[in-house]
Amino acid sequence: MKTLIESAKAAKAAAGTVALLDTETKNRALDAMADALAAGAGEIVAKNALDMARGRETGMPEPLLDRLMLNTARILEIAEGVRQVKDLPDPIGEVLEKWTRPNGLVIEKVRVPMGVIGIIYEARPNVTADAAALAFKAGSSILLRGSASAFESNAALVRVMRAALEKAGVTPDAVCLVEDTSREAVDQMLKLRDYIDLIIPRGGASLIRNAVLNATVPVLETGTGNCHVYIDESADYAMAEAIVINAKTQRTGVCNAMETLLVHEKWAEKHLSPLLKTMTAKNVALHGDRAAALYCEDMTPATERDWADEYLGLAMAVGIVPDVRAAAAHINRYGTKHTECIVTASAENADFFRKTVDAAVVNVNASTRFTDGFMFGFGAELGISTQKLHARGPLGLREITSYKYLVTGTGQIRT
Repeated sequence: MKTLIESAKAAKAAAGTVALLDTETKNRALDAMADALAAGAGEIVAKNALDMARGRETGMPEPLLDRLMLNTARILEIAEGVRQVKDLPDPIGEVLEKWTRPNGLVIEKVRVPMGVIGIIYEARPNVTADAAALAFKAGSSILLRGSASAFESNAALVRVMRAALEKAGVTPDAVCLVEDTSREAVDQMLKLRDYIDLIIPRGGASLIRNAVLNATVPVLETGTGNCHVYIDESADYAMAEAIVINAKTQRTGVCNAMETLLVHEKWAEKHLSPLLKTMTAKNVALHGDRAAALYCEDMTPATERDWADEYLGLAMAVGIVPDVRAAAAHINRYGTKHTECIVTASAENADFFRKTVDAAVVNVNASTRFTDGFMFGFGAELGISTQKLHARGPLGLREITSYKYLVTGTGQIRT
């Protein structure tokens, strides 16, 4: 087993080589990775079965088991995701700005690779391939530290991708796995400034908090998703119902699922009862304030924790508000700055919501479930950034690069 330092050194050494690869070479290697993942589905599924069995034995919750599970169809989707990254424009070398100073100096702001990207994530083996493909296309090497619960799956995916890179004539150390699954290895990784240029934590609140508070390597913070849907007074019932059902039940164990429903008091008088009946018929447990409880016989009184909770299951909080301003105030108090939605026919209220709500993604008349790198056309993502520095929202190719200034002169000196 390689130590963390050995893997980090390998990724650092590979970063300089990967940064120099041209687009054609990177695309050929990504095609090879996608083909190898599809061809190796049987091996990967067999290793995943070991993780699944261990997860069931240790009582892993069903939403997490769903995230962990790989089958042939999911692996083919992962392979297709790699191909989609291959088809995206190469960001490296893109001239962001160019200007000429009065003294004749030509200055260019050019997109460059990040270097070594370290990602720490929980039981989602699809992240292994997504992260590797994105980092590689963006000219960086990657150091992957998945959870112990997905180790066999991640190791199989990395073996397949490294073999494909080597076959394509590219250093396999462009993709490195941290084989030490201890908590101590994570704490050490967060401080490897000599080897890692950027850390991206992707997972639950405790994982992210640990990285933000303890890292000396720069951290691009991803966030948990206490996402809201606010139904305004003018909202169309059919549209509101479709968005709420999709946002809450299409897939529950994900960060862009709706966790809290806020409803304008006048809309509630007309429409909330049938909407809540629809949700309870779909086995969604409801936690609501006193006003919301008037529209549903079987509703648990909401506590302060319910407004801040990321349920990641068939449960949600329900609150009644007097207007869009109250809705925005509630969201800004309890939200996690991930994704927020308003359903409305009012252009004025939509504009207020867009400008007032503090979140990485603000939707008007669209489900929260669209906050996703694939849905945004990024091919894949390394996570959803909820911070305001460097990058915000789905982290695609451009968001995991840096830039530098190129200054060209004809002998100018400063006087």
